[in-house]
Amino acid sequence: MEAFTVENVPLIKRGDDLAAIICKNVELKDNDIVVIASTIVAKSEGNSFTLEGIDPSKRAVDIARRIGIEDPRFIQAVLDRSRECLVESPVTLVETFNGHVCINAGVDDSNVEDGFYLELPKDPDASAKRIGEGIYEFAKKNVSIIITDTNGRAFKIGQTGVSIGIFRILPVKDWRGQQDLFGTELKITEEAIADEIAGTANLLMGEANGGTPIVIIRGLEFYEEGETTIKDMYRPDSEDIMKKGLRCLQKR
Repeated sequence: MEAFTVENVPLIKRGDDLAAIICKNVELKDNDIVVIASTIVAKSEGNSFTLEGIDPSKRAVDIARRIGIEDPRFIQAVLDRSRECLVESPVTLVETFNGHVCINAGVDDSNVEDGFYLELPKDPDASAKRIGEGIYEFAKKNVSIIITDTNGRAFKIGQTGVSIGIFRILPVKDWRGQQDLFGTELKITEEAIADEIAGTANLLMGEANGGTPIVIIRGLEFYEEGETTIKDMYRPDSEDIMKKGLRCLQKR
């Protein structure tokens, strides 16, 4: 397996064609996996905004006061982009409309102009598909796309890259029914392929001013014809014991 960054990526602005930029700066091969930071996808789609005109609700004001956020309009922006708020404080953990669970709905002010905030791509799977199909138009190469965000994890310190949108790659590899070294049948093992690749790419992307938001993973055979969606990775509510527990805490 090889993993390397795409160099000479310019500062991305609204309307930029990421597929064209990628194909201009790297020679792709069939079955490559193109891993792209959600930040530049969101910028290309014009997903930056200011807090001007946002009227914070009583709930937003209360949450902001409890967690020490000076401007409750920021919390309102988070709530407006959330299907459900699972934890209000000491951090605001929400589920976005796409099913992604993260702090502050992914709204961030890093690597964006002063006074502006950036939200996640509105439909990361659709964004990944558009870029993947664009790459095929330019380079005639069948590649997989993974759009990533940086997330913390329950029970452990530190952030890692995770997948929030995919194209032409299954997010989970099902090992159930296969045998281990001793002939025992695997019954529950499902490997989070897309997240493992996202974490690998994050090592090269960095978290500050590296300017390398696109990584190519080469040598893995995970290209998948047909429709794929990141939603196959999210547990159904009926099986998600973490969400059930958090909802119980919210009611107390």
